[in-house]
Amino acid sequence: MKFIDASVFLYAYLKPKSSMPKEVALLKNGAQKIVRRIDAGENAITTLVHISEVANILEARIPLNKALDVMIVMLTKKNLAVVEPTKKDYLKSVKDAQTLMIGINDALAYTVMQKENIHEIYSFDTDFDKIDDIIRVTV
Repeated sequence: MKFIDASVFLYAYLKPKSSMPKEVALLKNGAQKIVRRIDAGENAITTLVHISEVANILEARIPLNKALDVMIVMLTKKNLAVVEPTKKDYLKSVKDAQTLMIGINDALAYTVMQKENIHEIYSFDTDFDKIDDIIRVTV
């Protein structure tokens, strides 16, 4: 099982307002491949915080009805486990974020991955490359 970072869903579902640079097109293509794997039944995990992060960005960038459709799909997939972090998890994440010099939600992903004994993450965020016991998967 792999953890799925918010960046995957964002690259998969957001459409750029203008022509896409080649690098962004490659990331988008990779994200869509990952989402298709999940759609095909691959088991994965994320957190309610990461889902909320996706919702906030989608709601700001696409029509509300489309953002809500994406949320329904994400929240109803039987093979996508959604963990509800505790206050204790988030406190640990703050400490890890300070130590590793990464974002708090990235540190939260790491905290959940440690609790679930997961070592691979689908993400386009290079901050995960700073964590020795994590392998970042992009396609």
